[in-house]
Amino acid sequence: MRPQTATAAPADAEARRQVAPVVCYPVETLPRPDLAAYRAARGGMELVERLRIAPREGGSWTVPAGHVFRIVSVEGPQVGDLNLFNAHDIEERFYSGKTRALNGTHLGAGDQLFSSFPYLRPMATITDDTLGWYGFDAFGGSVHDVIGTRCDPYTHALLSGGDLYHHCCHSNLTRALARHAGLAPQAVEHLVHDVLNVFMCTGFTRDTGQYFMKASPVRPGDHLEFFAEIDLLGCLSACPGGDCSATHSSDAARCHPLEVEIYRPERRPDGWRPPARNAYDRSHGV
Repeated sequence: MRPQTATAAPADAEARRQVAPVVCYPVETLPRPDLAAYRAARGGMELVERLRIAPREGGSWTVPAGHVFRIVSVEGPQVGDLNLFNAHDIEERFYSGKTRALNGTHLGAGDQLFSSFPYLRPMATITDDTLGWYGFDAFGGSVHDVIGTRCDPYTHALLSGGDLYHHCCHSNLTRALARHAGLAPQAVEHLVHDVLNVFMCTGFTRDTGQYFMKASPVRPGDHLEFFAEIDLLGCLSACPGGDCSATHSSDAARCHPLEVEIYRPERRPDGWRPPARNAYDRSHGV
């Protein structure tokens, strides 16, 4: 929360406040996927794998490029924290900050999830969202945010005075990645990254600019669907906050499992090919 200051405002301060903002990355300059082509290609797609993520736990899966995966609500309102990696090089991972700058604070159908530097390319495209009807509510809240980081044991210890809790989403994701890699959690923890908060309803308060959460509108049968642009490793935590209506990072909330479904479409979208690594030569002017 920004502290108040007694310093007098410049004489033209109010005029500056009234100047309209400039969008940093206009959608007109951002290559956009042909969502209609993606959706047309998935007709008759075949379910090839289903994975259940237990409450307050994490799990992982791989998806070949050109396949589709869904995160599905199955028993009750539950949010999930998603990490994505290149299945062949986990140094290339989801970059939530750049995805936010390019798409906005909350994602939906047609938005793409971009990878970290120096790769910076689409990793996945959202092709369907059964919560797309929610939009933004009167408080500025919406679903599927890329503004929160993930609940973690370090912040939990900071705020609780040192109480240990091992089922924060950061720890759940760390264990899931460690199991996949066959390594100790400490060896992969630095690769766990800021998330897409699937199904979570969040925003910033308008008076203080603080991150808030509300009860998720997700219900059994709802899903968020992705098209894999490259071969992917996904890790998902079923958040210990349940629907995040009141608390997180505790065993107090009622939690439910989530499911991941992986599909093989009957064909690839017209004109589609896996995106190449970013074209920048990494010379940085040297």
